Amino acid sequence: MPCIKQKEKLMEKIIEVKNLFYEYPRTNENENTIALQGVDFSIERGEFVGIIGHNGSGKSTLSKLLNAIIQPTDGDVVVNGMNTKDPEHLWDIRQTAGMVFQNPDNQLVATIVEEDVAFGPENLGIPPEEIRRRVDEALGTVAMEAYRRQKPHQLSGGQKQRIAIAGILAMEPDCIIFDEPTAMLDPSGRKEVMRTIKKLNEEKKMTVLHITHYMNELIDADRIIVLDKGKIVMQGRPKEIFRQVDKLKEIGLDVPQMTELAHDLRQSGFNIPDDILHIEEMVNALCH
Repeated sequence: MPCIKQKEKLMEKIIEVKNLFYEYPRTNENENTIALQGVDFSIERGEFVGIIGHNGSGKSTLSKLLNAIIQPTDGDVVVNGMNTKDPEHLWDIRQTAGMVFQNPDNQLVATIVEEDVAFGPENLGIPPEEIRRRVDEALGTVAMEAYRRQKPHQLSGGQKQRIAIAGILAMEPDCIIFDEPTAMLDPSGRKEVMRTIKKLNEEKKMTVLHITHYMNELIDADRIIVLDKGKIVMQGRPKEIFRQVDKLKEIGLDVPQMTELAHDLRQSGFNIPDDILHIEEMVNALCH
């Protein structure tokens, strides 16, 4: 019985999206106003799910709907049993599903790092000793303890983004939605942030929903959802999705570097698998 209960717990849905539609108000400059149409999916507690799609596919609109920043035109978004249409639950939803945006400067509000991380818990009315514990733990999780007394504007882009993540962690959410958090960072900053995201999922067992246009960031995801013109066109494990190179390119998407190389080698007559994602897999394929 304990094993069955544990399995049931792991399969618990933390986010459910049901027949979701969103239409922006029509303007003279905006002819195509339908951003999402008939989107259905769910996220299990503890999953790492990536969402990809070219510009205009509906990714950013979806992230705002998941965090109740905007409301569906039709359909439902349910976060931990709470419908985002219910105004009484908005604050609880945003605590349950924290959001990290592209530009960390838009999320940093204080002049000292530890004060910035404490901002969210303070607004929740958390006791001071508990705030101190949360700040210490959050900074430790993102490996930024040594910068607690620094001014945020003195940090690198990757460090700022990690502080933004710490600020969300201090509110102790069940899930974090990352809306292209590495888009404004250099390669070094992207690696820093991705190490942090993977650590949250693997070590803290936190549910992660990662929206990105860097395909290499999703090779270790549990599942990938592909959006095109406001609809889900593909869904599956990274190997299942990225092996469909031609289909992804048709809708304007790239594939991870090793997958691209494997595709090119196969077209040149090499007999290697078409679902290679990692360098180690490529080395093994070429050496056998």
